[in-house]
Amino acid sequence: MEYDILSSIDMLRFYKDMISLLLLFFSNTIWAQSIAYTVRMENPQNHTYQVSLTYTGLTSSVLELKMPVWTPGYYQLMNYAKSVEGFEASDEAGKILLFEKSTPSTWQVRTGGSKTLKVKYQVRTGMSFVASNYLDENRAYISPAGLFLYPRGQLNQKVTVTFVPDSSWNPRIATGLDSLAGSPKTYIAPNFDILYDSPILIGKTEELVPFEVKGIPHYFVGYNMGEFDRVTFMTDLKKIVEQASQVIGDIPYKHYTFIAIGPGGGGIEHLNSTAVSFSGKQMNTRSGKLKMYNFLAHEYFHHYNVKRIRPIELGPFDYDQKNKTKMLWVSEGFTVYYEYLAVKRAGLMTDEELIKAFQKEIQSYENKPGHLFQSATQSSYETWEDGPFGRTGDEVNKTISYYNKGPVLGAMLDFAIRHETHNKKSLDDVMRLLYQQYYQKKQRGFTEDEFRKGCERIAGTSLQEIFDYASTTQEINYPKYFGYAGLAIDTTTKALAGGWLGINAATKGDSLLITNVEYESPAWKAGLRSKVAILEIDDQRPTALDAIWKDRKVGEMVKMKVWQNGKIKEITVTLGQKGTKDFTLSYLPQASPLQKEILQSWLGQ
Repeated sequence: MEYDILSSIDMLRFYKDMISLLLLFFSNTIWAQSIAYTVRMENPQNHTYQVSLTYTGLTSSVLELKMPVWTPGYYQLMNYAKSVEGFEASDEAGKILLFEKSTPSTWQVRTGGSKTLKVKYQVRTGMSFVASNYLDENRAYISPAGLFLYPRGQLNQKVTVTFVPDSSWNPRIATGLDSLAGSPKTYIAPNFDILYDSPILIGKTEELVPFEVKGIPHYFVGYNMGEFDRVTFMTDLKKIVEQASQVIGDIPYKHYTFIAIGPGGGGIEHLNSTAVSFSGKQMNTRSGKLKMYNFLAHEYFHHYNVKRIRPIELGPFDYDQKNKTKMLWVSEGFTVYYEYLAVKRAGLMTDEELIKAFQKEIQSYENKPGHLFQSATQSSYETWEDGPFGRTGDEVNKTISYYNKGPVLGAMLDFAIRHETHNKKSLDDVMRLLYQQYYQKKQRGFTEDEFRKGCERIAGTSLQEIFDYASTTQEINYPKYFGYAGLAIDTTTKALAGGWLGINAATKGDSLLITNVEYESPAWKAGLRSKVAILEIDDQRPTALDAIWKDRKVGEMVKMKVWQNGKIKEITVTLGQKGTKDFTLSYLPQASPLQKEILQSWLGQ
């Protein structure tokens, strides 16, 4: 009996100790998650945000606060930290704490054993751009990766943000974040990844009438949107969202916001929002309207393809360095493919406009020398150095854009799958498979091998040739793949009339400067390059090139005096004949029943 009593006492002590430890653990966890920001912008004319951070529940004597060097969706280093000014830190009693800037984007604070840290700093703004912060008298646009410091190793911490805007502004805050109940200007992010993925627009903004798709609200809030038919625009945008979401068959968010930051260029996708440059003036012409609809469809479809259906390298993110992947030809290129299909399936683009869109993508890829040097996978991996559209300013452009080759490969892959499955399957099935298998079930991105196996699983056969086209610069057999869909493509080389030198030039002051030299043209082979000044052509001072070449013939000799590399040079060039391919797409005159069926279903008929 004594043994039983002692055992019971020991057990009570054990449980008491365990409860104490658990309470301590949860207490520390709760404390550690108390990270709150306040962003003040009451004096927007200063173009500077006033940011304060309160971190409660410190457990270490040193805390490192870091600023990301890039923002997801824009694969370029941004150096956000250079805009941070006036950094200072204190404890709960207001005592100033020592800190040092240990790296260009890291502030190391000595907490002195304090349980609460208070940090203040300013972020100076400049250019209005979707990947940058901007503030003026009319609006505030926040790209969160460039505004909010995060504690090193604590990206999974919950965050709250309170905004204090100019009192004259619209109280509506456009963002994908959820507001705190009862506090309309305070927002919650479950972690820093979500915070950095949620841009914010506040100011003299306008909200268009929202629409619902499957009961889920979709908002459009913008600044300085201009004059256009807002009702028709939102009706059409709803059709685009409906068609894009039907590809996957699931809408994974509670609400979605299109954030129009004003006229300009560029857009960045997010999990349940997109920040886009927008001007309603574009909506007043057919070509401008199509361009805007394609652009918005692109950014919207990205919430599937790249945010959820994603290469494994693109999340969880490392905000300290470049996050490279060879798969942007899929993540960006296929999104271009689906932007066209979404707009077409929404009934906003004609058959001919859809076909011409792909014809233009082929021309953009094939008619630049970069296609001889760089593959789609290389273009993806090297975008951090080359830029999204390839390098410019080189002696010869040896780069391509995955925005051009990617959608062409997407179309070819779609046609191949439809052909191999007798039009029972398509690229849509691949996208659904990736979404369900990796985003929903495994909650991660896919590897290159997993992507290929998913495509071949749907097709039921090897797709080696298409993946070779993605990873090499070998010549593409367009007639084969577009023929699967009942489309003919003209790949013949046509000779242009007249003699060909291969330069473009423009008058600058009293000089005629070469602005571009076509790769492997007679001028190129003669050593001429851009920025060279043409002094004489056949002993005459030139004024413009068009008049000079109008009547020249192939084989004629041209004498040129130029200023190049600090010297006057005399060059003789033999004019050649330029050949071109226009890659015109048309309907096959004698298409088979399967080809007709594939074409009709692809066109959405």
